[in-house]
Amino acid sequence: MKNFALIGASGYIAPRHMKAIKETGNNLVAALDKFDSVGVIDSYFPNADFFTEFERFDRHISKLKFEKNQQLDYVSICTPNYLHDAHIRFALRQGADAICEKPLVLNPWNMDALGMFEKETGKKVYNILQLRVHPSIIALKEKIAAGPKDKIYDIDLTYLTSRGHWYYTSWKGDITKSGGIATNIGVHFFDMLSWIFGDLKQNIVHVNTHDRSAGYLEFKQARVRWFLSINADTLPDEIKAKGQTTYRSITIEGEELEFSGGFTDLHTMSYQEILKGNGYGLEAPRQAIEIVHAVRHASPIGMKGDYHPFVKKPLAKHPFEK
Repeated sequence: MKNFALIGASGYIAPRHMKAIKETGNNLVAALDKFDSVGVIDSYFPNADFFTEFERFDRHISKLKFEKNQQLDYVSICTPNYLHDAHIRFALRQGADAICEKPLVLNPWNMDALGMFEKETGKKVYNILQLRVHPSIIALKEKIAAGPKDKIYDIDLTYLTSRGHWYYTSWKGDITKSGGIATNIGVHFFDMLSWIFGDLKQNIVHVNTHDRSAGYLEFKQARVRWFLSINADTLPDEIKAKGQTTYRSITIEGEELEFSGGFTDLHTMSYQEILKGNGYGLEAPRQAIEIVHAVRHASPIGMKGDYHPFVKKPLAKHPFEK
């Protein structure tokens, strides 16, 4: 049985990590979050110690190590994007491996620095890249690998997930903290595309605002038009008519890739691979991190070239703009 600590216990994704720790037969000894609405811990590890202040959490981890001879094996990190780098460093300094949510970091050079930390501490950094363990995505990768090596596939990627005004008040609405729309809701897709279709050859951004981001990516074996948004007005009418607030679509050569289900166990599957020593390490998401960093700093060209059809949708004012 391995000992885990969890940083960022009150967020949406934290229960999936708690579930994964429990289902893999391991123990959560301590958790940290500045917010104390963490009653969900009772469903998994009611005896885990909980802290709202980093300093007391840090002291507790040291006391476990030196007074009770209880060494942390892993630290799971579910904090806001801009804090991942610092919390990964904390984990490695404690002599534990880090398991971090997406995006691993905001900038490519952060990965270089963490690589030095890995060498210095002898510990590893793992990233949750759950699409890589999704059965439909694995099947697609195998299909592409078995196909013609010189074929370039035409792909449209659309991901719309409605968010209200709270989004812009939270850290997610601050591009310096979240990395913006492409980073916050798109990095998993860009990693998946990189994993399947190879090295990136071109990255063009058509639009990049507070509520949407769109562009064109050319990989070794794919041409991808992509559109991401948190604005409900961008949803197709047929989706709105059903009362749905999320729309996810990937078409490859005009054929829809079905992967709407099968998401509930992906974190547990990711943890199983990490515990076996087969998890995705520090370098795995590098191209995806480079893509979203470039998108963040690009100058959008508008409706020029090969753009996603949704780019034509009217732009929206920021909800806090008068």
